[in-house]
Amino acid sequence: MLKIRIRTACLALGLSLAVLPSTHASAPVRIVVPYNPGGGSDLFGRLFAPGLGKALKETVIVENRSGAGGIIGTETVARSTPDQKMLLVSDSAVYTIVPSLYQSLNYGVKDLTPVANLATFGNVLVVPANSRFKTFSDVLDAARKSPGSLTIGSSGTGGITHLAAEKLMKEAGIKLMHVPYKGSGPAITDTVGGHLDMVFTGLPSVLELLRSGKLRALAIATPQRSPYAPDIPTISESGVPGFTAMISQGLFAPANATPQTIKQLNQAVQDFMRQPTTQETLRKMMVEPVYQSADEYKQWLDKEAGDWSALIKQSNVKVE
Repeated sequence: MLKIRIRTACLALGLSLAVLPSTHASAPVRIVVPYNPGGGSDLFGRLFAPGLGKALKETVIVENRSGAGGIIGTETVARSTPDQKMLLVSDSAVYTIVPSLYQSLNYGVKDLTPVANLATFGNVLVVPANSRFKTFSDVLDAARKSPGSLTIGSSGTGGITHLAAEKLMKEAGIKLMHVPYKGSGPAITDTVGGHLDMVFTGLPSVLELLRSGKLRALAIATPQRSPYAPDIPTISESGVPGFTAMISQGLFAPANATPQTIKQLNQAVQDFMRQPTTQETLRKMMVEPVYQSADEYKQWLDKEAGDWSALIKQSNVKVE
């Protein structure tokens, strides 16, 4: 649903999802997306590629190099040389979570340079429409009375929605039964059908289900309430102070990129993001523009990486 809405928003505003025409005979800049076409990272890559191309006066193309949960494409960029002119557009998990989950990676955070934050999302806790839980406090009370009896779905072990559940259990002092799925879609479907008690997921992917009354949102894991769903309280204000579970879509470069290149790319992203048509597209995607320098984005990512790494170790999260 999110994929369709994002693509529709882009097309409705006339934003090209194709590559720019070549203005140079030199090799094009390649934005690698480490996932299949049509996903969130792919759509953000194709949304921002024209803006980067115009600012850099270069041909910019998008390549999908999927596999191993984003690892293959990320490694390709991390190990690339300057003459290959590769960039990465991916969710921040490849920087903040994956290196702590897999011990045999051919890249680490030192091999990637954060360039720009394209969008930041928080996870929302939703329950079936006919759930007995009317508020987030109801979930906390039930979980404390019957530890391990309530089920919570996720997009898969080690993913952000799973780690959000682990973080909630730790900080709220409760025990839930984690049920991993292969992707958020099946977990959301089973929540709608009442086969799961609850699930964490990104707000854009369930907003229509909330509006149609097929799901009920209890709380959102953002610092402040979302402007797109202001009636949903934050988890922080609902009984677990300071709780957040965020992820971003970001632009990354190899570690060998020069500071001048990073600054130029960041400025190009910010200039494109300030354009009215881009802002309208982002609003249709239920995304607020993020204006951060590369250093500010890196600081945020490094803190997130430290927090998730500690949680992974404490919760003994293992992936096969």
